[in-house]
Amino acid sequence: MFRYTVACTFDDAATAEEWVAWLRDEHLGDVLQAGASAGEVVRIDGEALRYEARYAFLSRAAFAAYERDHAPRLRAEGMARFPLDRGLRYERTTGELVAHAAKERVR
Repeated sequence: MFRYTVACTFDDAATAEEWVAWLRDEHLGDVLQAGASAGEVVRIDGEALRYEARYAFLSRAAFAAYERDHAPRLRAEGMARFPLDRGLRYERTTGELVAHAAKERVR
């Protein structure tokens, strides 16, 4: 598995709320359709207005295909809606998953 994270820090709460709504209602689904196997948005504790959009890809190759074939368009759409002059700061990180544990749900 391969992980891709986009962290975003905001100057104001209204822009942060609008960004989260866009991710939830549109962008997460677009990234899934473009090759991610999962996506989530996390509000970071201790940081008043910092969020992370976290995506899982089945492999580094799957992420490379996403970056080559889809990311330019999706990033351009995001920057058109949320340009830096609206008080956002983006950071991107990637990495290979080296360990994972999950507890199964009991019904």
